[in-house]
Order: sequence, then C-alpha cells, then structure tokens
Amino acid sequence: MSPIPSVRPARTAAAVAAVALLLPLAACGSDDGDSKKDKDGVGKAGAAPKADLTVLAAASLTDVFKSLEKTYEEKNPGTKLTFSFAGSQELAAQVKQGSPADALVTADTKTMDGLKSDTGTPAVIAKNRLVIATREGNPKKIKSLKDLTDSGLKVVLAAPEVPVGRYSKQVLDAQKLKVEPVSQETSVRGVLSKVELGEADAGIVYKTDAAVSPDKVDAVAIPDAQNAVASYPAATLAQSGHKEAADAFVKWLSTPEAQKILRDAGFQKP
Repeated sequence: MSPIPSVRPARTAAAVAAVALLLPLAACGSDDGDSKKDKDGVGKAGAAPKADLTVLAAASLTDVFKSLEKTYEEKNPGTKLTFSFAGSQELAAQVKQGSPADALVTADTKTMDGLKSDTGTPAVIAKNRLVIATREGNPKKIKSLKDLTDSGLKVVLAAPEVPVGRYSKQVLDAQKLKVEPVSQETSVRGVLSKVELGEADAGIVYKTDAAVSPDKVDAVAIPDAQNAVASYPAATLAQSGHKEAADAFVKWLSTPEAQKILRDAGFQKP
C-alpha cells in the first residue's frame, strides 16, 4: 500500500500567508488608537493630555478666560488651568525672567513678536477695539475723543508701554489731540477701575472691558475711522514642562467652541 501524502506543509504555508495578510490590517488599525489626534489636536476621546497649565494672559481677557476655563476643564477632565492676568508688558517681563508658565496670550502682536525665542508660533485668536469709558450716566456729556482734551476733565490712560496705552496714543495722535492724563496705569483694568471708582471722569479702554461693568461705566463709541484694532496672539512657551498639553489648549482657542465664547464676550473675529 502506498503511503498517504502529508498535508502539513500546505497547512503551514496557508497559516503563514494568513498572518502576513493580517499584519498590514493590524498596522492600519493602530493608526486609530489612542495616539491619533483629531482636528482639535486632542486624542480620539476628545480630551487633551492631562496637566496643570499656567497661562499668562492680558488683563483684558480676565472675564472671558474664566468662561473659557470652565468649558475647557469640563471638556478635558484632569486638566487644570491657572491664569495670571496683567498688562502684556508685565507678562513679557515675566517670561524673560523665566517665570514658570506654559502659554502666553498678549493684547498686541508687538509684545509677542519680541518673544520669538521664548515661544512657539503664535496665532491670533481675537481682536478688539477702543471705547471711551465714562462714569455711569456720562455726567460730563463726553461724546468724542476731542472732548477728552478739556482741561476740566480728569482723564486716565494706560502707560505708553501698555498695549492699550499705545493704541490710545495712536488714535489721539492721528486726530492731533493732546490729552493730559491725571494718571497712567499699568493695565487696561487699572484704567477701568479709576473710572469705576469715580477717580476719573473718563478713560480709554477696550470695548470688552467697558462691557463687563455696565452698572458703573458707560461706553462712548469711537468711530472706526478713528479707532485702532487690537490683536490677541496666543502661543505655547518654550519653557513649558507640558508642551503637548499647552499646544492643545492654544490650538483649542481657535476652535468654533472657544471662538463663540469670545464673540459672546464682545471680542471680534481674528
């Protein structure tokens, strides 16, 4: 009787071929794993890397960033945002001094441009315009920039090195108007506070700052042709110890979700 032929080699070859076919599929499947980033720069589950982030932000962002903080932390469990608000020039000084922080948002591109070696590539997330803030009810009947030249008025401005102070000087100079302020503040919130407390009759602030205190100040519009546009760039700091998480937050600021919060607060589109 002839021996029965063995079929083991054929089965083995088929098994090897099947494994070979499955390997590329497994490799493709790994692209959809936890490491994949979606269009918002976060993981497939929609959450950014967990981290405690410190963000240096322009004083005029104080109120809106509190709303952004709540939304971002709810969207990214395990992430904690801590904001430090001040005039952009003060924030720049902190960065130069190596103050521990992860991201920076200024109220002008000039300040950010001066920190190129300390930041990633910045992206403008919002814009703003100036208004004249007066005491509630506008008792001095201020209607225009020209009215601020009245020597009988107590006018407060931000210092020239502060973005809002530089914008204020720009619009006043363009109209050939000379205003003698009773004080020069280190941030836009300092200007607003002086008007709120009745220590000044008027001051030049951002539109969004006047909007947060409607029961204490009135806002007198400045025509677009006489106004200045403030741009707010955001960037990750090179010194950040949580670069991936900081990058995710900075990128999120340009998403529709964050942009809606900024628009609702009165900021303009980038």
